[in-house]
Amino acid sequence: MPGDQERIAALTQGAIDVISPGELTAKLASGKRLRVKLGLDPTASDLHIGHAVVLRTLRRFQDAGHLAVLILGDFTARVGDPSGRSATRPRLSREQIDAAADTYLAQLTRILDPDPARLEVRRNSEWLDRMEVEDILRLTARTTVARMLERDDFAKRYSSGEAISLTEFLYPLFQGWDSVMVDADVELGGTDQLFNLLVGRQLQQQEGREPQVVITTPLLEGLSGGPKMSKSLGNFVGLTEPPAEQFGKLMSIPDALIPTYLEYATAWPQARIDETIAELASGARSPRDAKRLLGRTVADLYHGPGTGEQAQADFDRVFIEGKAPTEIAGYELADDGEVRLSRVLHESGLVGSKREAARMIRDGAVRVDAGAVAEDVVKPASAWWGTQIQVGKRKWIRIMAPTV
Repeated sequence: MPGDQERIAALTQGAIDVISPGELTAKLASGKRLRVKLGLDPTASDLHIGHAVVLRTLRRFQDAGHLAVLILGDFTARVGDPSGRSATRPRLSREQIDAAADTYLAQLTRILDPDPARLEVRRNSEWLDRMEVEDILRLTARTTVARMLERDDFAKRYSSGEAISLTEFLYPLFQGWDSVMVDADVELGGTDQLFNLLVGRQLQQQEGREPQVVITTPLLEGLSGGPKMSKSLGNFVGLTEPPAEQFGKLMSIPDALIPTYLEYATAWPQARIDETIAELASGARSPRDAKRLLGRTVADLYHGPGTGEQAQADFDRVFIEGKAPTEIAGYELADDGEVRLSRVLHESGLVGSKREAARMIRDGAVRVDAGAVAEDVVKPASAWWGTQIQVGKRKWIRIMAPTV
């Protein structure tokens, strides 16, 4: 049987903060099945491999026999998490939040064990929606403005004259109250969540309960480095993206990011991570080979064994051999008269807007049936059927007649 230090090291692999190791040791030694909380505000439609860093820590606790308590912050998402932000986040509607929550749940099973005996899923609207004004006032009385301004992001915004809404001050209190309501023994979060997680400890102590252990994990940098991975910034690798797309994106990262991605995106044991990083540092493994290994590993992780090899073969076919991918997604175009190429590019999802489509055509980045296009061609819809369109190096679509 592993000792206490080995168990904690395994559970907290890659963690930045553990507050505190002694408390975690005591909780594990008690023999109690720990309630390990992770809160996610459903604010986007997809999870990415940045989210997977903390989710894998939660899975390790599941595998050790503890209960994962996942809080979908459908109430706090309406407030807006100010963590790491230089401005107030736009508020989302209930409909947007509910739609994102549904996609989160569908994707989480790629990492977490969904067995109800090992995963408890809650929405914090269960208790926060029921709060009366008096309840909220009691909650705000538990802390001070000076304490809130200890947060680095709040302090920077205050000193620079950036607006901070009173609603944002409520966010850490609401998140902390979640820990009280689900009786969390441990709470996980990214490093940007440290203040909020510590508020949870404070509120539990004020309620006469044993405070939760706080464990933070790093924020994975985006594909080009710098800001953390984010769908809104377009610098992400989605958990459900096709294997070839995942592989191609990971081949594009700067060499300097390879060790970080090996550490936090592969789900490997620490010994294998250290070994591969050492090979990279010594020159025994080239950056290109390390990226290919990374791409295969991530594709296998989320799509099953063997998909990484196929993704690599597709990548080589397109980028080394200059051929089309073996599989190209289809897009059904309705027969509704004359249709511009820019409209096809936009509506099929190859580009984000008609303006971007026009720019890509102008820059010579669009090919139709392997031929470069220099203008925004107009054709009858039926004339587009069967056409193969390529945008840039990695995006392809085949236009199809609508199915009856």
